[in-house]
Parts: sequence; structure tokens; C-alpha cells
Amino acid sequence: MTRLDGATVEVVRNYLGSSAEQMRRTLVRSAFNPVIYDVLDFGISIYDSDQRLMAEAAGITHFLGANDRALVEGSAYVGIDNMKPGDVYILNYPYWSGAHAYDAMLFAPVYAQGRARPAAYLAVRAHWMDLGAKDPGYVLDSTELHQEGLIFPGTKIVAGGEIVRDITELIRFNSRLPDLTLGDFHAQLAALRVGERNLHQMWDKFGIDVVEAAVSQVIEHGERVARAAVAALPDGEWTAIDYLDDDNITDDLIEMRCKVTIAGDQMVADFTGSAAAVPGPVNLPIGATEGIVKSSFKAFTTPNEAANHGHFIPLTVIAEPGSIFHAQYPTSTFTQWSAIVAVELIHKALAQGLSTMPASSGGDEPGFMAVGFDPRVGRDYVVSNNEGIGWGATPTHDGGNAQQHCSQTTVRNTPIEVLEHKAPLLHRRVELITDSAGAGRHRGGVGVLREVTYTHPGEVLSMKKKTKTRPWALDGGLEPEPSEMVLWPGTPQAKRVGMYRAWMEQGASFINRTAGGGGHGNPLDRDPAAVVEDVLDGYVSPAAARDVYGVEVGTDGSWQPTPARSLRSREP
Repeated sequence: MTRLDGATVEVVRNYLGSSAEQMRRTLVRSAFNPVIYDVLDFGISIYDSDQRLMAEAAGITHFLGANDRALVEGSAYVGIDNMKPGDVYILNYPYWSGAHAYDAMLFAPVYAQGRARPAAYLAVRAHWMDLGAKDPGYVLDSTELHQEGLIFPGTKIVAGGEIVRDITELIRFNSRLPDLTLGDFHAQLAALRVGERNLHQMWDKFGIDVVEAAVSQVIEHGERVARAAVAALPDGEWTAIDYLDDDNITDDLIEMRCKVTIAGDQMVADFTGSAAAVPGPVNLPIGATEGIVKSSFKAFTTPNEAANHGHFIPLTVIAEPGSIFHAQYPTSTFTQWSAIVAVELIHKALAQGLSTMPASSGGDEPGFMAVGFDPRVGRDYVVSNNEGIGWGATPTHDGGNAQQHCSQTTVRNTPIEVLEHKAPLLHRRVELITDSAGAGRHRGGVGVLREVTYTHPGEVLSMKKKTKTRPWALDGGLEPEPSEMVLWPGTPQAKRVGMYRAWMEQGASFINRTAGGGGHGNPLDRDPAAVVEDVLDGYVSPAAARDVYGVEVGTDGSWQPTPARSLRSREP
């Protein structure tokens, strides 16, 4: 294969990246569902003829790895030789798709003139609001796949450019929200068509042989820089253990274990020893497990480069079949908050060998969903919100306040205006939580409090799986309180919950509190000026400044050390 000059390679690489971005914008502008157009809960990928990742668009991080495996599994089920130009397939079989059943992926072969087999593949995955699972919104207590909705293993939904009406009608009659669901299908289809158009334009402009040569060089470069980045890290083997709250069937903690090994220019993440698959829906398909490891690996090896297949060649992921990290049919997989918590598990292992790793963030993505019938418009609704948490402190700076969990990348919370427009909800307050951060020489970021009242009856789903154990700190820092939801606050029925579903009468309220990040270093070593600033900003209370940081803060911003801080300053 001819070696191309760097300018040509860069033009092709950026053309592909621009194509993925155009697909993303098409999806966001066309989607019916705020989870897609506001929250950005999707993943978009472009692959070459060998199904190697060429480019992707920004979305949920761990959909990257899930799309990779899903395309391989889905096209193997269909049979590449059975595909035709203009065909599109739908896949949401969790053990192949690497996600729960509502994360529907459309994938399509793209053909070039003179090629009998696909010259490229496109994949667009997005969260649909309903596919007929046993409960509306999210299924929190399923015990097998067949309670989790309509399943497609790689089913042709567009044949030769024509939508297969039998399949879309099957979706329509199995969805509680057919207009939203089919609207999002058409948005994904539009994104695929934009990607297909751009690929043909690129092939016409440069020639397919030039494009393929450029892609191969990009992937080679990706592997080279990733291997160099791993080789620059210290060799070692580190094991971390953490716990998921439960599986919503029993109240038992679920042990998660990860051993990370770096040897030369290769890294292995091994989840052997983690709990066996549990009855409830927190088990992860292997594609999801690969995705969370890929997202972490990318972050500390090649964070400033657009992802391609080469970046992940030095990485190996191991998980025992039948464990919570390698679910097999018919194991339930719907509630995949375990993937978010497991990102922190990987970081916890790496923190033992890499001094630059931050402490744990608030632990997971502690959001909520609201489900019900809205009499204002006479139809059912499902809305959701991903809530911010505090990020963990690093050896050199504080953690960020009220950030989306690092596994969510560009994902956003849903604006209050959208939530109140789409559902009968009234927000009483949304604010940062004083003293929610883990204290330290550098403190974690602070979490978020949200108080909401139902103006008409409906259901609330509390979405979080790190409420029984604290997020971890580093180097003498302190651990923050975990996230929680309080239902019916201020009443005799007040109830603290983790992942939970509850009926809310008109006028009933909930308070969602999210955890801050873990601290780094002894709090008595924190710069007193920073403590004073935190008190003035409301991040730290005067009492915590005194009792935890050893700084008495005056109302005028003056300060003096407590005996504990003075003693600490005299230590060698």
C-alpha cells in the first residue's frame, strides 16, 4: 500500500471526523426525545471495511467500545454477504450490543462503486424512551432479559433504502411512547444517511484507495502513540475492590474487583474475582465492560487525539463469562449504573501506581426519572435528568463542582425548563451543597441538591448505585458522604433511598442529593486562604473550616489557626 504524505492523511482524517460531527448534529436536531437532544445520550461511529473504528462523534464515552463489539456481533448475525446497498439493521440484544435494551443501535453497510462487499460501516446508537419493557421509564427489578422489552438481534429495518413497515409497526405497537420512539428512529436514520453521503463525497474526491491508505496510516499512528504512552507509565500490577449497592432484588452489596497490569507497552484490565451474575438488572454485557475500560484507557494514554481503532490495540480486557462483568443470556442487564461505578474501580486500581490519578468522584451518575400521565396535554411522559457530582481532588488542584460523571463525557443535565414543560414537575430549588466535598489539602468538588414537587400524580425513579459506601479519597484526604434521594422530606413518611421507584401523589416532593468528590492530602495542610475562600463561597461551613481544616474564619474574612492546625504545622 502506497504511503501517503502527512497533509493528505490529515485531510482525510479530519474529513472523517467532520462527517461524524455532521451525523451528530443531524441526530440532535432531528430527535424527538430530550434524552437525545438535551442530555446527549448517544454514540456515533464510522468504521472501515474491516470494521476498524475510523472516527466517532462525541457522546457517552462507553458507547465507544459498545459500538465496536456490537457492529462485529450484529454483522456476523446478519452475514456480510447478505447485506445490500441501502440496508439498515437494528440491534439491541444486550449481550451483543453491549448496552441495555433501550439503547437501540442502527448500523448500515456503505458500498463503493466496484466493491462487492461493504467499503465502510456506520453505527448510531441512542437511548429510546420505551420499547415495551414490563415497567415504563426504566426497569429496576427485572430478573431476566424477557422482562426488559422488545429485542432485535440485527433485524433489517430498512431494505434497499425503503423502511420495512412491518418492523416499524411492531415497534409502534410495543411502545408506550410510539411517536417519540419512531421519531428518534427516523432521526438516527437521517444521521446514517448524512454519514453515507459524506463517505461517497470523500471517495469521489480522493479515491477510495487513497482514503483506505490514509485510514491505515491513521490507525498505525494511533497504535504507535498509545503504545508509547503505556510504555511511559510505571510497570506494575494493582488490584482494587469496591462495592455496588445491590441489585434491587436483594439488599446485599455486590463486590467488584479489577486488577490492572501494565507491562511494557501493554495494559490488561482483569475483572476476575468479581461477583457472579446476580438476579437483578445490574449485570454488564462484555461490550459494556470493554467500553468502560476503553474510556479510562483513552483518558490517560491519548486524551487529546480523536479516537480510532489503533488507540486500543495495546489494551486487553478480561471478564469471566457468567460474572457481573460478562452477562450471558438470559441474565438481566437493564440497569447499567454498575458500568459508571466500575469506572471509579478502574481508577482506584490505577491510583496505586499512578501518582497523577485523582481521588474518586461522587461515585456514579445520581440522577432521576419522572414517569406518568400529564393531564395538561393528555399524554404519557417519561423525562430524565443526569445530575452533577463533585469530581475528585488531584495532587495539584481541587475537584470540579457539580460536574457530570467522567464516564458521561459531553452528557448534560436536562434544563429545568424542559423538565417542567415535558412533565408536571415544579422545582423548589437547585443548589450546591455546603460541606458535601471530601476534605483535603485539595478538596473534592461539591455536589448538587435538587428539590422537586409533583403538581399531578406520577412516579419518580431514583437512579444511583453508590449510596451505601463512600467514594474513596487519597493520601490522607477525607471521603465524602454518598449520594441519596429523600422521598417525602419533612413528613413522617420520609425515606432515604438509592435506586428506587415510588408513586408520588399530587403535592409530594423529593430531594436529590449528590456526593462530592474525594479529598487528596491532609485537610490541615490546606492553604488557609483557600479555606477562607471556600467559606465565603459557601462550599465549606465555618464549623467545618474550624473542625476539619483547623481554620477559624471570621465574618470579615480574617482567620486564625486552631490548636490542631498549629500542632500539625510543627510536625516534621
